[in-house]
Amino acid sequence: MNRKILIIILIGLILIIPGCRNAREENKYNYQHKDNAMKKERKIEPTEKLETKNNIQEKIDSMTLDEKIGQLMIVGINGYTIDDHTKEIIEKFHIGGFTLFKYNISEENQTLELLNSLKKANSTNPIPLFLSVDEEGGRVSRLPNSFLKLPAARKIGEINDRDISFEYGKIIGKRLKSLGFNMNFGPVLDINSNPKNPVIGDRAFGSTIETVIENGIQVMKGTRSENIIPVTKHFPGHGDTDMDSHIDLPVINKDIKELEELELAPFIEGIRQGVDGIMVGHILFPELDNKYPATLSKEILTKLLREKLSYKGVIISDDMTMGTIIKNYNIEEAAVKFLKAGGDLLLICHGYENQIKIINRIKEEVNNGTISEEELDEKIYRILQLKEKYKIEDNIIDKIEMNLLNSKTKELLNKISR
Repeated sequence: MNRKILIIILIGLILIIPGCRNAREENKYNYQHKDNAMKKERKIEPTEKLETKNNIQEKIDSMTLDEKIGQLMIVGINGYTIDDHTKEIIEKFHIGGFTLFKYNISEENQTLELLNSLKKANSTNPIPLFLSVDEEGGRVSRLPNSFLKLPAARKIGEINDRDISFEYGKIIGKRLKSLGFNMNFGPVLDINSNPKNPVIGDRAFGSTIETVIENGIQVMKGTRSENIIPVTKHFPGHGDTDMDSHIDLPVINKDIKELEELELAPFIEGIRQGVDGIMVGHILFPELDNKYPATLSKEILTKLLREKLSYKGVIISDDMTMGTIIKNYNIEEAAVKFLKAGGDLLLICHGYENQIKIINRIKEEVNNGTISEEELDEKIYRILQLKEKYKIEDNIIDKIEMNLLNSKTKELLNKISR
């Protein structure tokens, strides 16, 4: 009898245990599934991204039309100090940023003071300034002569060493940061494929896709590592031209397939590597748009750069006072065309009158609905997002460690000369 009871109990246990095991496995599966779903949800909408997005949108919602229009522009100034025009464009028009040229820069302390004075003048505005410059090394250098001279990009391309290229970009970033800049119009990602090119030449890292990508992207990363915004240029590519766009309109007769096989390749890689700013060149590509240069072309800025290449960052014009534009267009109309084509940030390097004309014209276009408030806010969002990403502030800088900077540069120059 006892033996029969024992057998019955054992049979019962055999039947129950798999059920318990299955229940445990089911619970374990459900728990993992729920946890993975939560992780996936957090990845899509992280709290910090939502907060940043909400903060930016709140800023935009609180901005006046004049404040929004000002953010669409980076402008040049006259001389070594700020004048009444500069103060007015900050205080009245809430300008988004400034760019300096060699005629604004005499020596390091003057440059430091000029940038500090721009920041101080902007202290009543809630949005900090882009403070930009063209600093490519070689012949395109705006910095004071007290900085040791860096070689041109071509030399870096000839060495073709990733570490040296990164360090080269990092040194540029350190120099700019020491003076108070936060944006550099560089590196050049043009492929110098035309030996007759009068404007690119040794500004390019080389004449092949591989050399330009390998070195240009590392320079971009090096600059970015110092929290300086690198702006790659001149999209879709200025390397195969025989005309200087500062003087007149260059033309490149290539279709999209040919461009993808050469000119576009470095920019595509830059986008893949998270470039935040792309400068567009004043170049006509008749196979893409036979009417407007790239800067004013919706086919190129929106359909190619935004949609086909999936670029999410800020689109910046080359200087709108260059010969290509002022010889062929009314400058205010050209500025509006750039914005309507998909551009975000206008670069107006020369002429206070040009700057005011453009501001007034944009305001007219928004008021009459040619530029919608939705379009305007999308541009402002990208611009403010960029300023937020790099934590740009109008902080005053007290002094420059010139000896330390030049010591770092010497180390790099020694590596280059080996």
